[in-house]
Amino acid sequence: MRQKKNYMILTFKTTTAAMAMEKKCGEDKIPGRLIPLPGEISAGCGLSWRILPEEYEMYREKIMSYDIPIQQAVEVNI
Repeated sequence: MRQKKNYMILTFKTTTAAMAMEKKCGEDKIPGRLIPLPGEISAGCGLSWRILPEEYEMYREKIMSYDIPIQQAVEVNI
């Protein structure tokens, strides 16, 4: 059985914003991935960006510089 881990989940109002985050993070080699929105969170488009909390802290300024509208950033154990 897979052990749960804490992740920062970034949510978006639109699929376009979620896809833009995936593209920009890929270009800048920021770890993480696009996932379906976890059931614990109700928000936006149904897609979210998952990143480890310590990596989010390391790359947060860069992520915010993308000017991609993030609906919320929530730490979740999934």
